Amino acid sequence: MNTKNYLSLLFFLISIPMFAQETGPKINFETTLIDYGTVEKNSDGQRTFIFENSGNQDLLIKNVQSSCGCTIPKKPDGPIAPGEKSEIVVRYDTNRPGPFRKTITVTTNAEENPIIALKIKGTVQPQ
Repeated sequence: MNTKNYLSLLFFLISIPMFAQETGPKINFETTLIDYGTVEKNSDGQRTFIFENSGNQDLLIKNVQSSCGCTIPKKPDGPIAPGEKSEIVVRYDTNRPGPFRKTITVTTNAEENPIIALKIKGTVQPQ
C-alpha cells in the first residue's frame, strides 16, 4: 500500500465516529431546578418541569419518585416521540411552613443519563 492510500484509509477510519449518528432516546429538560421563592401557606404548590426527547427513538419515563410524601410528581402516561415535548408536574404541599428543598428522581430508557434528579426549593410563609 502506498503512502497516499494509507493516509486516505487512516483519515477514513478516524472520521467514522464523527459521522456516526447517536441512536436511542435522549431527554433534555429546560431546567432541573424550580425555585418557588417565598409562597404563602396553602397557596398553589404545582409547578411543571418541561422536557424534550431530542433522540431518534421513543422516550419512556419509567418512574418518577419524590424524596418525601409532601411532594407528589406526575409523569407522562405514554411514550414521547422524537422531537416531542412533554412535562412532569410536581405538587408540593404548601401547608408546611418553613424552607424546603426536595428532589424528584426521574428514571427513563435514555442510554445517556437514564436517571435525572430534578429539584424544587422555596420557603412557605406561616400565616
